[in-house]
Formats: sequence, C-alpha cells, structure tokens
Amino acid sequence: MPAPYVLTLACPDRPGIVAEVATHLFSGGANITDSQQYGDAGTGRFFMRVEFDTDDDPRSGFAEVAERFDMAWQLVTAGVPLRTLILVSREGHCLNDLLFRQSTGALDTTVPAVVSNHRDLEHLAAAHDVDFVHVPVGAGGRQQAEQRLLRLVRELDIELVVLARYMQILSDDLCRALAGRVINIHHSFLPSFKGARPYHQAHERGVKLIGATAHYVTADLDEGPIIEQDVARVSHRSSPADLVRVGQDVESLVLSRAVRWHAQHRVLLNGSRTVVFP
Repeated sequence: MPAPYVLTLACPDRPGIVAEVATHLFSGGANITDSQQYGDAGTGRFFMRVEFDTDDDPRSGFAEVAERFDMAWQLVTAGVPLRTLILVSREGHCLNDLLFRQSTGALDTTVPAVVSNHRDLEHLAAAHDVDFVHVPVGAGGRQQAEQRLLRLVRELDIELVVLARYMQILSDDLCRALAGRVINIHHSFLPSFKGARPYHQAHERGVKLIGATAHYVTADLDEGPIIEQDVARVSHRSSPADLVRVGQDVESLVLSRAVRWHAQHRVLLNGSRTVVFP
C-alpha cells in the first residue's frame, strides 16, 4: 500500500517551480492528493505544501530539484504524531485542552511528558497517564532549569515544545537552540495591559473584545511570528471573572489550532511572519 508523505518547501519565486515539483513526483510514481502554494510578492518568496502517496522513496533525486531552485525543504511521513513537550505553570486550562485533544487523536501529537516549575497540575498529567517533571526555577536557577529542559528535549526526542501558560521567560540561548520549535500562547491585550491581572486591567478600561495569540518563541518577548489569533466579544455586563473565563476559552482554542497546524506541517516561516496552509 502506498505510504503518505508531506513535502513543504520555500524558495525564491520564479516560473516553473510547481511544474518541476509535480513532474518529479509523477515520474516517481507518486499520486498527489493535495497541493497548496503561495507566492509573496513583497518578499519574492514562494511557499508550497504537497501531500502525496507513493510506493517508492520520494527523496530519491529531489535534492537536485531543490538545489536548482535554492529550496529549503522538508519531507516527512504524513500522520506520524509529533513528539511534543508541554511546559506549564499554575493555570491548567490550556494543558487540559491539549491533553484531551491528544487523547482523541485530534492534534497529531504525542506528549511523553509535561514539565512545570510548580506541582499544582501534576494530578492533571497523571489523569491523562502522562509523565510529570517538576523543574523548579528559583532565584538564580533559570540556567540550571533550562539545561534540564534541553536534556529532556534530547532524551525524549522532542520535536515541538508548547508553552501552555508557562510563566517563565526563556533565555536568548534557549530560544536560539529551539528556534522554530517552540509555540507560546498569550492574551492579545499586549502591549496595552502588561504584567499581572491583565483581564482585570482590561475590565477597568471597558474592553469589548477578548483575544489570544499563538506564536513561535523568539528572543524578542511575545513578538515571534504569529501562527493563529482569535477574539470573542464581551459586554459592559461582563465581570473580571467573566473576562478571565472567556479569555481562557479563546487561549485554549487558539493554542490547539496552532499546535495542530504545526504538527501537520502546515506552517512555514516567512521572515517575521508565517504562511499557514489550511
């Protein structure tokens, strides 16, 4: 039975890319089941994602095509769950949502462990039969904690790290070491309402929209390439507690979408932005 694959690529835009890729796959006996592409006129970059089935080795000869078009490319077997490490602090709404969706097969991920700087959510990981690793971050202990985190990434063969309301700032060195492999979620009030109790600050200003942003983590705090965003309406009747509840719902939904799309190899980096193929 033919095996399913996903090919993603980015390169300078020029005529003939789609035809060359399709011809190469066809000549190798592949059956293309889905193909999407985008040419960014502003940057002159071309992006493509192709799903196909084949009995043969799809890598054979493609390096020559990639070199000719100066492609950055990735070829993976479709449907293989992405090994994902979830980091969390004390708020459990995103963790609970991710673990549930994983248990139903809705995320295309497998989570070998949950890491936290507190023990509050150990019971939640246990309820989903996922290992819980307590990595405290005391005064002056961030470097040691991050070294432990990197060891876990290597030992567990982690492909994606998700910050599911992990309330610690990652160092520049860690951001570089895991570039393009860490997704964060936060409310979309920034930069207006920073620091503690942002939903209470928003209530004081009478906001009418509650939003969330999922993005890749970079050394620039909360400014990495955005993967997904969404909003929900609130009214003058909404209390601070209502805003928190609505915000948690939006955060959970936005983060799960970003994780699923990344796991399905639908997100391609385009400088400080992303291309997300539906």
